[in-house]
Amino acid sequence: MRKERDRQGLETTVFHVPRTKSAPAGEDVYWARQEGLSDPEAAFANHKRINDPPHDGPLFAYRWKNGHRALTKSKFILRLSKAARAAGKDPLQGHGIRIGATLEYLLRGVPFDAMKVLGRWSSDAFTVYLRKHAQIMAPYLQENPAIHESFSRYTMPPVR
Repeated sequence: MRKERDRQGLETTVFHVPRTKSAPAGEDVYWARQEGLSDPEAAFANHKRINDPPHDGPLFAYRWKNGHRALTKSKFILRLSKAARAAGKDPLQGHGIRIGATLEYLLRGVPFDAMKVLGRWSSDAFTVYLRKHAQIMAPYLQENPAIHESFSRYTMPPVR
């Protein structure tokens, strides 16, 4: 894990994942501090406090019996499902979590092209899964009335 700063002095936490389904040689994953309950920095600090992962073991290990166990995708999804049910929500599968995160960023005003890079999407296919289209598009359309007028002419039939 390492910390990086951009030209404006904003800090990002970066860590290397040795392999993933789409990147067998591994890739860097990163986050930036957020306000509120979705702050990954606070969540990671909580993980370290509760699980105290060993320095020479997996970063995302949890306490198990007299030691630690590496967190697997199946255990992660199972834990999220339990938390969702306890909160009275329907559990999400892995793909739904990624789409939900994408939707959250878009609702916060992150542009589509930046979201594509952030989500490591190789195509625009993620847009097919999105919901709340009006809320996502509203900031873009309201910011530029000319775009809104053009969009309306394209999507709305003529009034008769």
